[in-house]
Parts: sequence; structure tokens; C-alpha cells
Amino acid sequence: MASNPLSRTFARRLTLALAIGGLAFAPAGATSAQDANNSQGGQSNQGQTGSGSAQTAPDTAKKVPQPGTNKPSALQQNGPASVADLSAKLLDAVVNISSSQNVETGDGGKVAPPKLPEGSPFQDFFNKFFDGEGGQMPPSGKVDSLGSGFVIDPSGLIVTNNHVIENADDVEVTFTDGTTRRAKVLGIDDKTDLALLKVDAKTKLPYVSFGDSDSARIGDWVMAIGNPFGLGGSVTLGIISARGRNINAGPYDNFIQTDAAINRGNSGGPLFNMKGDVIGINTAIISPSGGSIGIGFSIPSEIASSVIGQLRQYGETRRGWLGVRIQPVTDEISESLDMDHAEGALVAGVVKGGPVDNGSLEAGDVIVSFDGKPVKEMRDLPRMVAETAVGQTVDMVVLHDGKRKTVSVKLGRLESDDASAKDKKSDDTKKQSDNRILGMSLAKLDPQARKRFGIAEDVEGVVVTDVDPNSAAADKRIAPGNVIVEVAQEQVKSPDDVRKRVASLKKDGRRNALVMMADKSGELRFLTVQMD
Repeated sequence: MASNPLSRTFARRLTLALAIGGLAFAPAGATSAQDANNSQGGQSNQGQTGSGSAQTAPDTAKKVPQPGTNKPSALQQNGPASVADLSAKLLDAVVNISSSQNVETGDGGKVAPPKLPEGSPFQDFFNKFFDGEGGQMPPSGKVDSLGSGFVIDPSGLIVTNNHVIENADDVEVTFTDGTTRRAKVLGIDDKTDLALLKVDAKTKLPYVSFGDSDSARIGDWVMAIGNPFGLGGSVTLGIISARGRNINAGPYDNFIQTDAAINRGNSGGPLFNMKGDVIGINTAIISPSGGSIGIGFSIPSEIASSVIGQLRQYGETRRGWLGVRIQPVTDEISESLDMDHAEGALVAGVVKGGPVDNGSLEAGDVIVSFDGKPVKEMRDLPRMVAETAVGQTVDMVVLHDGKRKTVSVKLGRLESDDASAKDKKSDDTKKQSDNRILGMSLAKLDPQARKRFGIAEDVEGVVVTDVDPNSAAADKRIAPGNVIVEVAQEQVKSPDDVRKRVASLKKDGRRNALVMMADKSGELRFLTVQMD
């Protein structure tokens, strides 16, 4: 996880931390010598012979093995199979990435630091800018981020996580030989948290290639290489613990879970299979302390390769769009629709002017198959559609009035903001009057709002009453009941305050707004929200 405290890290007891990634194998222990006192053969059996003399029976005691007398097995002698040869081939293609953002903090007046929970990952950030309680804040400063990346083309194309370089004014790449080069951002995709960089390469660079993450199985060995805690190229080993994980990081979650150690600074680094192919990009961890506890998440190459290919070709993503609003099919819904079991995505509405606004789909239909692939649950469909080329015609199997039918649809293009971007722009004046800002409906935090959302009395700010599910705010996991405490490091108390701060940021040419959010209990987190 990049050390940048502005990355998508949650300040809560069990933190889902963006990995802004070993498993150490102990050699098999040598068998310990048995205690001579426990041997059973050292006793004498005495008896009377014909001559009356006593004789001792032959000694049948087991001799205690002496050190070095037993030859150890190959496993005892050498440990598990080494990955030294494999890692040696790959290390030079993995790079360290540092980015910095110039932060304008105003006139340098006296500012009280925000209240943060003990052990919050943001504490170091505030210690850097505040000198004790009510300290003096400098008029400007730099926020630094450290992460990892990997070269995918000898000409200097580098893949990393978007949160490693998000909003950065400067991005530098450091190679294993110590060479540092400034990088240009060719494109980003915040929905999958991927970014493509370019450095000027005077010679051909070592590079790695994407592999087939679909063929990876639970239990397969994997290796992570990255820049944990800013230490430089480090190798860790583990297995694939699970696949298809949804950690609510974005609309297309389908993470590989691994126990290979992933820590702060590993974000953007590669996850290799034992062939040396990149099957994942290390992105997030679950950890109460910010360090690895063996639960890390990687973006599978099946998603990453497609996104990076579009960023390379167009500088942006061009995703397919179906033009429907969907919701999960619960057991109750499946029973009411006389389905054998809960599956698919329930069509809750059709977007006017969209690809299926011709009667081919209706509210209440259930999409159970898309382009020959089963839709097992609702969250599968957006990813399938997004990965399909714009303008392609696909067949869908739909459950309509209890019967299955096949529908052919020519996909449109998903706008960068959301499926209803055009409607948003045309309805901007109305949204202003409705206190809708950045895809959120806002209201003053009055007693009625506190009671409605169960917000603690010591929380102050502007309450979020509704969030457009397709907005940038939703992508950042802002939810009704959250409270906006500050925008661009200025306190806000009304929706109008938020609007003014956003307008000021736009006037200054900013693309994103830095927002301090509080949950119902008052725990804080920073995030950046893209402005229209």
C-alpha cells in the first residue's frame, strides 16, 4: 500500500487498506535424538545356569543416534524448492514508483488538527503538517506516495495502481540499478484502480508479460515482487487463497486473494505464477495494523490486460454499455418469479435512449446469460458488459414472464462518469436547487437528520442523504449517512459551503476535490472525488 495517507485506506478496526506488497519457509527439522533414559534395551536378564554361574543376556538396547550419523533427506538438507532462478529473471522488470502532489493549504493560519482514532493510518500525515494541538500549518506542502509497478514493454511502458499516482504532480520511476526517470501518465482507470505510465528508455528495458489468470487455481503457488515500506525490490511467496473476491473497491471487483505477503508499498506490483507470467496486480490488503496478515488482493490479469490495452491505444477506457438499472435476485424474488433458484441480474429499469430502449428488455426481466456466459449473480453482469467492445452485438438469455428467451443487443459506450451523464448535464440547474453536488444529495446536519441516520452528536458537517449509484462519489463508497466535514481542507456546514468550495476548485483547474468524510460514529477518512 502506498504510504500516501490520501489513498483509499479505511480508518477502522479491521482495515481494508490499499496496499500503498513472505512467506518464510523453515527447513524441515532434523529428528531429535531420543533420550537414552527412555531406551528399553539396557536392562540385564539374570538367570541360574547348570553350573550355578550367572550369565548376562545379549544387549538388545537401541543405540541413540549420534549427530551427523544419519544422512538427512534432500528436503531436510535443502528446504523447499528454490524460486531464486525465477525471481532473478523477473526482478529487473519490477520498479519502484514515487509520486508527489503539491498541496495548497491557504494562508497558513492557525488550524486545529482533526480528531482521529488512536492508531489511525492518517496520523503520520497530520503529524507532518501540524505542530501539536492547534499548530501552525504551512501555506503549502508536498504529499508523497510510494508504490510499485512493472514494465510491460521494452520501450518504457509501466503498469501500476491508479491510487499510487492519483492527483500526482510528479511521478518518478526507480529501476533496480538505481536509475531514476520521470514518468508521464498515459492513462488511468479509477474504476479498476489501474494506471499506465511511460518513461523515456534509452535502451530496451527488461519487461514481463500478462498471463492467463483464468487458468490459475486455488492452491497454486504465486510470487509477489514490490517495494514494501519503501525498502526496494522484495520477493514474497504464497498461494492463491481464493478467487472472485468482492471487496467493494469498485464496480468490477473480481480479485485474486493470496497469502503471499503484500504490504504498504506493494501497490501496483505484479503477482506472478510459477511460469513468470503476471496474473495479478497487487492492490489491497485486510489488516488491523497496515502490515500483512496473509490476506491480500490482486486485480486479475483478465481484467487488467484489457484495461491496459485500452489505455495504451486510446489513453482512456471504452467500455460497453447495456443501458439498464439492475439489482440482485434474492431468494424471495426468485420464488416470486417461479425460478428454480436465485441467479442472474434483475432489470429494475431501462435507461431512456439506451441500447435496449426498444422493448427488447423490460423491468422485471432477469438476465441469466450474457454472450454465452452464465450470469450467476448481479455483480457479474456489469463486468461482463464493460469488458465487451463498444458496438458489438451480443446474445443474452433473459427470463421473461417465466419463460426463457434470447435477445440480441448492440452495446453502446459507457460514458466516463456514468450511464446517465447526458441527463446530468441537462438537468444541472435543477440539481443545484436540489442540493445535488458531485452525485450526492446534501443537507444540513440538523437534529432530524441526526435521528434519521443515527449520527453521533459530536459529528459536525454536511450530511449525505442520497448518492447516485453511478457517480464518482459512489465509486469512492460514499453512502447516505456519511458526513462531509471538510472540502479542500476547509470546514463546511451547509450544502452551499460545499458548492462554493467545489466551484473554487474548478476555477483553479483542479479535477478532484479532497474531502474529509466522517461516518455515523465520527471516524474520519480522506478521499478524493472527481468533479464533473
